[in-house]
Amino acid sequence: MMERKFLKAFFIRSVLLIAAIIAAVVVFDPFYHYHKPLPGFKSVLNNKEYQCVGTLRNFDYDSLIVGSSVCENYNNHWFDNGFGCRTIKAIRSYGATADLCYLLDIAYESRDLKYVFYNIDPSALSTGTQTTYEASGCPMYLYDKNYLNDISYVLNKDVLLEEIPRMLALSVKSDYDEGDSYNWAQWKTFDATETLGRYNRLSSVIPMYDETYYKDALAGNIALLTAQAAAHPQTTFKFFFSPYSMLWWDNIYRSGERDSYLYNEKQAIAALLEYENVEIYYYQDWEEVITDLDNYMDTVHFSKEINQLICDKMISGENRLTKENYEARLQNMYELSERIVREDILEYYSN
Repeated sequence: MMERKFLKAFFIRSVLLIAAIIAAVVVFDPFYHYHKPLPGFKSVLNNKEYQCVGTLRNFDYDSLIVGSSVCENYNNHWFDNGFGCRTIKAIRSYGATADLCYLLDIAYESRDLKYVFYNIDPSALSTGTQTTYEASGCPMYLYDKNYLNDISYVLNKDVLLEEIPRMLALSVKSDYDEGDSYNWAQWKTFDATETLGRYNRLSSVIPMYDETYYKDALAGNIALLTAQAAAHPQTTFKFFFSPYSMLWWDNIYRSGERDSYLYNEKQAIAALLEYENVEIYYYQDWEEVITDLDNYMDTVHFSKEINQLICDKMISGENRLTKENYEARLQNMYELSERIVREDILEYYSN
């Protein structure tokens, strides 16, 4: 009899404990899977793989900053103030076109968008056109709408003991800026020594690929981008190309990909400019930035100060491409890359 009472009490206490844990996760919801932040709490966004989809479904916004890790250091408020909108980020580290369009589709499930500020990574035009979330181990139980498989979230020790306390601690800090969602710049060093130390330069130059080398993947990725512009004429798409360092240009020259990358950009730009709701901005040939390695932490990632300058230029409409000027701008980038690999790089390497 005593044993039966003990088992019954143990079972009841266990059920109550489990219910309390589930309730705590659902109520505080650090990954915003069920709802937006509770009243009086700020949104704490520092884990895009776990939080991005939830914010797209549950937050209040009318515009998106879309792109790879180079977009994480934008402050949402720069765009809000400059364009009169309310933005959140839709980020995928690799910046693959299919992955970013997947995030766009989630946003469009429940709302129309005023602006989409979309960073096109050159490599994204030559990669496959299938999403990579599941293959890369993302928590798909946070991506689907099946709450029955949320056990990995609601009964998760790390969520209960680490994520919720961290969210609560940051949320109540008076100086915590919600606009700096997913920002990582504060933990990095941006200078030439750091950048050069992270660059593994190829020992020899590979013959240049034919410019149409990636034509099949390119066609698929262009189709994904143009489909978004065609399906959402009410949205102004502001596509832009970010300023990668001259070491990146040296690398794609030595790997034989420079001509194909520029060809891919040319074809994508030409296709997107056919849409009235598309604007394109080009910052790759920003010479004073890309040749100053103190702006970078590696060949690609630049400082937050450069993010702000890009945003400011976009607000003022600078560096916008048109049907009349885009070919000349890409030719200018080709000539600048030639000078980089034949002259500027010699300050650091002898060819």
